[in-house]
This record gives sequence, structure tokens and C-alpha cells, in this order.
Amino acid sequence: MKIGLVSGHLSTPGASVTSRALALLGAFDDDHRRLGLTELATRAGLPTPTAHRLVAELVGWGALARTADGTYVVGRRVWDLGLLAPVQSDLVEVASPFLHDLYGATLATVHLAVREGTEALYLDRLAGHASVPVVSSVGSRLPLHATGVGKVLLAHAPPEVQVQVLARLERVTAYTVTQPGTLRRQLARVRRDGFATTVEEMSLGACSVAVPVTREDRVVAALGLVLPALRSDRSRLVAAMQVAARGIARGLVPVSGSGSSRREPTSG
Repeated sequence: MKIGLVSGHLSTPGASVTSRALALLGAFDDDHRRLGLTELATRAGLPTPTAHRLVAELVGWGALARTADGTYVVGRRVWDLGLLAPVQSDLVEVASPFLHDLYGATLATVHLAVREGTEALYLDRLAGHASVPVVSSVGSRLPLHATGVGKVLLAHAPPEVQVQVLARLERVTAYTVTQPGTLRRQLARVRRDGFATTVEEMSLGACSVAVPVTREDRVVAALGLVLPALRSDRSRLVAAMQVAARGIARGLVPVSGSGSSRREPTSG
């Protein structure tokens, strides 16, 4: 999934320096992690001389880094700033011990995700022992309709978000659900049963099961496992995940009388 911001209108005189610099950073996405100067300028919609000047400043500040072959990558300082975002620092910190407990009990890949717009944003991931094709990584965004955590988040998303997603059900594998009626029925079961499953819908050879993390009657995140197959002990896995989800939710609830609280994660 592409997450970059590319604009073809930033070469106009009215474009601010800030918008041009942000366009350069937004030129990077999952499919474009390394960019030469010319390609970077093109994807950002900027003249090459302007891009060259701004890129030099971004490299100097640490927002971009120049590799040995002359291409550019996102710099470490952007990552450091991202870790300060409340949705990262608070939710991930609270969830971390529960994710490790699940990993220790299942040896499966464990995911923590939130909804950002019409995509699932992966905040944390622990890789499992089994050889299962997993396309997610920390910070990646994947379709809501094709992932276990995504279906949980979509099932509890506002109606307008569901309408947007159901209008564009892209096929990722031969098993991806692309019929709106079928997906609506699945989402209804997610709300009824309290968990979602997928079978090779995001990548072949990978299945998933996910549960919601609910705070004050609102789903703020989803917790998921990726497995080579949906085991016969699915009920036990779901029960363990629900216990972990409740533990995470308790960590997000303000402590009575403390005068302070953890900030609730946000979603798009």
C-alpha cells in the first residue's frame, strides 16, 4: 500500500518552503524507500534545483540520509520523532508486555494495530517462529478488508468509513473478500462474536485471528495473531487474546484519583 504524499503543484510560486519539504518526505512510501534526487524531485512535484537545496537541508537536520550509492532514505530523526507520537508511546508501551506474553504462549506472529483512515496502521509486531509469509511491519499500512486486525477495526468503524472501504474492495490474493455483501456479513459476525479471522486473504499461506481492544465502549486498537493455519484450538487462542486485550485496555484507563492519565490513542 502506498502511503507517500506526492503533489504535482508545489513548483508554483505560492507553495511554502514547509509544504515543499513535507512533499519531499512524503515522496517515500513502502514501494519507494530509496530515491535518487531526480526521482525524489519528480515524486514531490518540485524542480530539481529546488529539491537539491531542500534535500541538503533535510539531510543536515537528519530528516533524510544519503546512502553510499547516492540515493536518499528517510533519516533516523524522523523515526525518533514518530516514537513521541501518543499513539506510539502510550499504546505500544502499555501493550508490549501483553504482546510478549501472547508470543511466548503461541510462538505466532503478534500484531497491534489501529485504524488510520481506511487502512490498518501497524504499531507493533513480534515475529513468530513458524515460517509464515507476513507482509506487515511496524509503521506499515494494510487494507482493512484483507487483514484480521483490519476487519476488527472496520467492524467498529464509523458508517462513513465502512462505506468508503466497501466501495473499493481491492483483490490482494485469490481469497480476498471483494463482495460487499459478503464482507458486511463478516463484519456483523465480528461484532457478534468478538473476533475476526482471515484465511490467506492478505498473503498466501498465512491466516489470522484478531480481537478488539476496547476502552470505555470504544474500539481503540486490534490485537492479532498470524498463523500458518487456523488451529483447532482457535477458541483457546481467542480467549487468550481477549484476556490480553482487556489487560491493555485497563492500562489505558485513567487511574482514579491520580490526577493524570494515559492519553487515548487516536484514529483517522
